[in-house]
Amino acid sequence: MFGAFGKIISLPFAAVMRLMYSITGSYGLSLILFSLVVTLIMVPFQMKSKRSMVRMGKLSNRQAELQKQYANNQQKYQEELARLYQEEGINPMGGCLWSFIPMFIIVPLYSIIRQPIVYFMGISETACGALREAAESLGYVAETLSNGAYGAYEQVDLANFISNNWTNYSWADIEGVGDKLLRMHFSFLDVDLSLQPQVAIKSFAPEWAMIGLILIPVLAAAMNYVQTIIISKSNGQSEEQQKSMRMVNIMMPLMSLWFCFVMPAALGLYWIANSVWGMLREYTLGRFITKKIDAEEEERAAKREAARQLRMEEAKKKAQEQRET
Repeated sequence: MFGAFGKIISLPFAAVMRLMYSITGSYGLSLILFSLVVTLIMVPFQMKSKRSMVRMGKLSNRQAELQKQYANNQQKYQEELARLYQEEGINPMGGCLWSFIPMFIIVPLYSIIRQPIVYFMGISETACGALREAAESLGYVAETLSNGAYGAYEQVDLANFISNNWTNYSWADIEGVGDKLLRMHFSFLDVDLSLQPQVAIKSFAPEWAMIGLILIPVLAAAMNYVQTIIISKSNGQSEEQQKSMRMVNIMMPLMSLWFCFVMPAALGLYWIANSVWGMLREYTLGRFITKKIDAEEEERAAKREAARQLRMEEAKKKAQEQRET
């Protein structure tokens, strides 16, 4: 999909996916476990981001006061807001940078899903071509575009054909294939994850296979929306801040709804699992970091009060000495 560099990026993801598949024997479960591994790996990096977002949420009242105070002078408001962040040691971009990382995971994962033979199994393009030729001798018809290139999900169709004709040909004897070739089972809870949910819309039938296929993008969008609400609340955002983010919180689930309808259902299943794990992560980190920040603020407040009391005592002592002289 994106050349040699993209393939290098996909290699570690594909290795984890293959490991999960070898353990479970289920394509769907391997996607769910893969999303869990990604979530756990991201926790240490998300902690810094979460800390920044929680601290910004705690400053929402002071930010609102500045906004009212400098309602007619946006430049002055931005300067004072920047000064406030500097005094509190907050990087306003610190909570946003890590939010882009999931997109760097989705892109190589999409390549693994749409090209399971080359990316998921690690078989070369040359050996994949030999597999295709062998499959064609058994009646397989490769999906091709008007320019002669293979269709976006042709390797998915090829993997399905090989699985259905596993005993009809000595696939492992093809040069460069060997034990790398896997008999893929794309079905998960009787839903074919290799299909695009939009197919179910075009040829709908009142059966679970079609209903489940349609439910995947719907659930992906719903879980994404719930996750945005949990993130907002765990960050301690005020109602005004939540209102200002409402449009973004609606647009992201709508985007996930569209993507998961036009792409293989496997990607939608990953999206659902990623949102569920993300909710648990955000809720847990939110509670942990909020308690930690509250304790730090109480400690700083106690130190400030102690310093104030000390200054008062020193002032009283100095005034007493002046009266005596």
